[in-house]
This record gives sequence, structure tokens and C-alpha cells, in this order.
Amino acid sequence: MQTHFSPEQLSDPLTARSNKILRTCVHCGFCTATCPTYQVLGDELDSPRGRIYLIKEMLESGRPADEKTVKHIDRCLGCLSCMTTCPSGVHYGHLLEHAREHIEETYRRPVADRFLRWVLKFVLPHPGRFRLALMGARIARPFKGLMPDRRLRAMLDMAPRSIPPVSRNDDGQTFPAQGTRRARVALMVGCAQRALNTDINDATIRLLQRAGVEVVIPQDFGCCGALTLHMGQEADGKARARDSIRRLLAAEEGGALDAVIINTSGCGTTIKDYGHLFKGDPMEAEARRVAGLARDVTEFLVGLGLPARVGDQGQGMRVAYHSACSLQHGQQIKAAPKDLLSGMGFTVLEPANPHLCCGSAGTYNLLQPELSSELKARKVETLEAVAPEVIAAGNIGCMMQIGGGTQVPVVHTVELLDWATGGPKPAALGA
Repeated sequence: MQTHFSPEQLSDPLTARSNKILRTCVHCGFCTATCPTYQVLGDELDSPRGRIYLIKEMLESGRPADEKTVKHIDRCLGCLSCMTTCPSGVHYGHLLEHAREHIEETYRRPVADRFLRWVLKFVLPHPGRFRLALMGARIARPFKGLMPDRRLRAMLDMAPRSIPPVSRNDDGQTFPAQGTRRARVALMVGCAQRALNTDINDATIRLLQRAGVEVVIPQDFGCCGALTLHMGQEADGKARARDSIRRLLAAEEGGALDAVIINTSGCGTTIKDYGHLFKGDPMEAEARRVAGLARDVTEFLVGLGLPARVGDQGQGMRVAYHSACSLQHGQQIKAAPKDLLSGMGFTVLEPANPHLCCGSAGTYNLLQPELSSELKARKVETLEAVAPEVIAAGNIGCMMQIGGGTQVPVVHTVELLDWATGGPKPAALGA
């Protein structure tokens, strides 16, 4: 793609990077075949190729974002399926980040939009606030028909029927390895996950301990920055990322870390990109250190090896595996979760079109509820078509999204692996 940025514009490192990305695109259109929003809407401007043209024109002209551009960029899930498909290696993810930041800096959103985004920023990265908000949503749910904005109704629908008690395992501490210590890791406990499903971290800790891993929970760990970075709020996201880097590296005071373990794949994609986020920043070296240590829990366990199966619980159980976009496209981890489940005796089933997003995508299901609902319905249909006894995923957002559209139990991959190796039966599977 030809670009026409001025020398003055190219003196900005962010613009220079976007210029290189734009010039990589050859307009082939392969990305349209795997873009979820294009599949639903059929509009070229709701495909990666169309959005690239909009971003190019906006950045090249140096103008503020307009309503049309904002509409189509906001509709993008950021699922990165286009990057997996692209034969030219266009880094659409970094281009999208630039576009979102430019929109936040130059576009005055309507009052309702600004309010909703402020609420998300104020609530979701803070487990205590999020827990209180979920309790409030449960109380308000019977009155959701009175809400004038569908996005507010979507927020009420998001609240689970029951809110788990706080898990003290998420507090800063160290869990010793069982048997001979084979590795020492820090576990990133997440933010929203601590309010929505505390079983995931509990199962992860037990499973790693059983595999001979010492697990360190960093003190007062907060949000990694992913939630606000996805909304184009770079300053806020970067501040949260700085704090996460400091707290994760502080865990090395008790000994070197072999890995930073992440069981929420959306966070994993962001943390593995910290080196890019902090390029040219005084904290770049520390950011690259953390990014280099970051491992999805399944990625780490494939390399280390699982503990032995205990008993026959779950043996042969039909498990439909949902591959989160942030795991398969953002981190290019596709086989590890399925291999681990198969190795533990589960019958792993893959739905049709596994590359397509479920519609969760961070805060997307709250900000774009109509499109999100359509994508959820399509994903649930393909998952249920394989007649599973349980659905497994590696991301809390996907779990909540899919669980809201099916009666099939939805669990995290580590919950099944923990159960097979001696842990408790996942609560979602019943007594």
C-alpha cells in the first residue's frame, strides 16, 4: 500500500511504525474471509482491509477522527484473526492500537459513551469494585427493561447468578512445590477473574504445585493494563502495566523466576507485548524481561509435563474446546491446551470455524452488545453441534460470554487438568 506521510509526521515514532505496517498491506483480501464482523455485516469497512484504509486516511491527513471512522474502528473486536490469515505479515494489532489512541485523543464521544467507558475503567480493573458492581447488577436485573441503553442492559446481563467468595489464595504469598522443586514461577492472578471465578486461580495453583512448581503470588497485584489499553487509553493502561512489571519483578527477591504464568489469555497477549508498549521508555528493559518470562499456563505445562492422572474421573468425557482469540491468534498457542486435555484422557472435540471470535473481546460485549450477541449465538451453535458434556476455554471473558448462551457447563482448561490429577471436580459440573 502506498502512503504519503510527510517527513514531519514520520518523525513521530508511532506514525513511523504505522507507516511501515500500512506499506506491508497488499490489499489481497484474505483477511475478509476470517473477520467475524465482516462475516456478520458484509461491509468492506467492517473488515480489516477496510479499516486499514480508514486508519491510513485518518492518520495521513492528520485530522481528528470522525464519526464514520470511529463507528467502524469501534466495531473491530481486536481478535487478530486477520493477522493469522495475512500472508504479508501485516501487524494489524499495532495499527489498531494507534488508531484507538488517536480516536481517544481527537474525538469527542457522545455523553453516554463517555460515561460507559468511564464506568468500565473505574470498575473492571478493580476486583473489589467489580464485585460490588456485580452485586448491584443482580439486584437491578429485574428492572433492566427500564434501561434506555442496550449497553446498560448488557452490563446487567453479565452479572453471574452467584458471586464467589473472595479467595485468599489470591493474596500475596508463596505456595511451595510438592516433591522436588522443578521450577519457580509468579502467577498473575488477574483482576476481573478474581471477582467472576476464583476457582481458576485455585485450580492453577494446585496443578502447578502438584507438578513440582513453587508458585509466588505478587503482593497487591492489580490490572496488567489490557482492559484500558483495548479502549485506547494508553496513559492509564501503561501506568497499570508499570505497576504490574514492578510487582512481578519484586517476586524475584525470593529467587529467580522461571516464568510468569498467565491463565487469562487476554492478559497474556498484552503482557507478551510489553516490550513493544515500552519501546524507548526508561522501563523498556524491565518490560522486555517480564514479556520474555510470560507463559500461558498450558504453554508452560506442555514444556514442563503434567503430574500423573489420579483415578478415572472425567476419563473419556466429551470436551468441546473453545480456542480464545487472544490465545490462538494473539499468542499463536493452538495445540497445547488440546494436547494436555487429550493426554489426561478427555475426548477433545473441536467445533466448526474455531478461528472465529465468540464476541467477548475484553469490553466488546458491553460496548457492542448487538454484534456481540450475534457472534455468541454463532459460536454456541457450533460448540453445541459437537454434543459436548462440557466446554473448556482458557479465558474468563470467553467463559462468561459462552456460558451466557448455553446450558452446557463451561470451565477453564486448568480446572479439568486439576481434576484429572487429583483436584476437586469443577463446580460447574455439579456435585
